[in-house]
Amino acid sequence: MTEPGHPTAWLVTGARGQLGGDLLAVLAGRPGDPVTALGRAELDLTDERRVREVVRGWLDGVRGARPVVLNAAAYTAVDAAETDEDTALLVNGRAPGWLAEELAGRGRLVHVSTDYVFDGEADQPYPVDAPVAPRSAYGRTKAAGERAVAAAGGDATVVRTAWVYGRHGGNFVRTMAGRALDGAPVSVVDDQVGSPTWAADLAAGLVALGARPEPVPPVLHRTDAGAVSWYGLARAVYEEVGADPALVAPTTTAAFPRPAPRPAWSVLDGSAWLAAGLPAPQPWRTALHLALQGWPAR
Repeated sequence: MTEPGHPTAWLVTGARGQLGGDLLAVLAGRPGDPVTALGRAELDLTDERRVREVVRGWLDGVRGARPVVLNAAAYTAVDAAETDEDTALLVNGRAPGWLAEELAGRGRLVHVSTDYVFDGEADQPYPVDAPVAPRSAYGRTKAAGERAVAAAGGDATVVRTAWVYGRHGGNFVRTMAGRALDGAPVSVVDDQVGSPTWAADLAAGLVALGARPEPVPPVLHRTDAGAVSWYGLARAVYEEVGADPALVAPTTTAAFPRPAPRPAWSVLDGSAWLAAGLPAPQPWRTALHLALQGWPAR
């Protein structure tokens, strides 16, 4: 990598996805930095030869800049992964290792992972060194990706996050906001707890991490601050858009069985993120308020 003071050259994978769109918006505020945005059409993460070819070509084209790859691409269909684990493993488990291997000694990788690598049975926030014990195919494949990144060595950080929502793509907050504006009643599980994370906030944090010239920790957690159940989050969304939160009724996970088990506890300990001197996350309710003011609810 080049010396501090040089611009940073960014490659964003998953650039057409929920987080990728916000990463590009943040990077647009760094006009001196060249940005390469790759969606699924430009980079098939199930094709090892193509992944390595693209990254090598990009690295060879970087001149006088610090190369950083932000890997926001993932197989995120949690339930589908239960019957399509092989494909999920390629995207979530193998491809991050290919990226890390190509970047080792040449650039930095910031790889986004998930709370699903844990068993969801804790009652305190998971620290970065908590034992990994996934209970779903999606979680297993993401854990495999973390191991692959670590095995490759080099300058790489795995950033676990949870409950991400934003203006791009479908997500829980957008769905609830649409139901709220329709005045529709909903039943939402109250026995799963996590930290809602605004994609715009997460993107800003990931860019700050990638831009740091000094070494970074191998594993970090980044969510918005605080915790709430899905039921509590749905009520907050209804309130934010001016709907009656009494339209939201609590229910249980058992009442809505899904192919993949959901973690009952998804709260991540972000103290290592703060100790690294990275920007402090804002409270999840503050972020939700700003998000729903800034983008259409439907």
